[in-house]
Amino acid sequence: MSDYLFTSESVSEGHPDKVADRISDEIVDLYLGAQPDARVAAETMVTTNRIIVAGEVRGPESIRSSDVEEVTRNAVKDIGYEQDGFHWKTASFENHLHEQSADIAMGVDAAGNKDEGAGDQGIMFGYACDETKSLMPAPIDFSHRILKSLAAARHSGEASALEPDSKSQVTLRYVDGRPVGCTSVVVSTQHKEGATQEELRSLVRGHVQQVLPEGWMCPEDEFYVNPTGNFVIGGPDGDTGLTGRKIIVDTYGGAAPHGGGAFSGKDPTKVDRSAAYASRYLAKNVVAAGLASNCTIQLAYAIGVSKPLSVYVDLWGGEHNIDVKRLATVLQQMVDLSPRGIREHLGLSRAIYARTAAYGHFGRKPAEDGGFSWERTDLASALKSEFGL
Repeated sequence: MSDYLFTSESVSEGHPDKVADRISDEIVDLYLGAQPDARVAAETMVTTNRIIVAGEVRGPESIRSSDVEEVTRNAVKDIGYEQDGFHWKTASFENHLHEQSADIAMGVDAAGNKDEGAGDQGIMFGYACDETKSLMPAPIDFSHRILKSLAAARHSGEASALEPDSKSQVTLRYVDGRPVGCTSVVVSTQHKEGATQEELRSLVRGHVQQVLPEGWMCPEDEFYVNPTGNFVIGGPDGDTGLTGRKIIVDTYGGAAPHGGGAFSGKDPTKVDRSAAYASRYLAKNVVAAGLASNCTIQLAYAIGVSKPLSVYVDLWGGEHNIDVKRLATVLQQMVDLSPRGIREHLGLSRAIYARTAAYGHFGRKPAEDGGFSWERTDLASALKSEFGL
């Protein structure tokens, strides 16, 4: 279809699943900050006044359970949870992290003539399009930005009625395959007891209007704020949270395929994470170079094997008649797509992951310390030259 409606959703840093993602990524950063080649596969569950972490690690013995507990509580405090049902200081904490399997380590580690292998089998997808400045699909981009704006107002004290848990959903109308306006917006936000529906609706409307392009605001009867009428009990007290349960929110809002695994809690030898970042990096550079308006890239790996089993490129019938087979070859010449090659090219063996846990892993600005390095467009000029654009 060329004319259609498309919807994407986001969830805030205070959503139970995102609290779990944040804690898992804080553990990754704790280990990588102490030892860049540490191995981490951390899972978190949060519920009413309870936090449980589990998984496999290999790193310095200097990291104690008390260190894991400290970064966990600090993360919950930073998100803003000081509620009777979930409080950074009083929630019970259990740590069930243990040593990584020797069988997995044998397949992943470099030895002799064997290069570092993938930490698991799997397929990963990357996507980019020219709908927004961030080269992300517009519905997920707007959904993230609405919640980030509300969170900033909550943290600053400007929106003191708000609590950490919230969700957004944006539906856009597409004509000839391009977004032209917004037909509906849904925002559900946890709030303090006593906040009225009218207050919340007015507060949220300002943030939505600030994010959407001028003239794109949906009709008033399609603007839904807390449709259930009340949202005081929320966060892990209202719903159990688990690591890796919001993978469409983390990626492209359903506008592109998603691979088989989640990202949070995994060190960069796990291709679920690093190869998903690499495929986004390549796709974004293809679009930034003007080779196509849309680009999907798939990478596939086998556990313990360094080279990708396949590299698939789809330009959605791009307007420049680019030879996609040649493009796939050129991209592999530009970037070594082995796990080690990806880690080194993007500088992934650093403590840069806690910030990825909410508001999407893609469409963010590259940071000076190497965070979101996969959002760079430093290959675009070479790609333009290679294909004569």
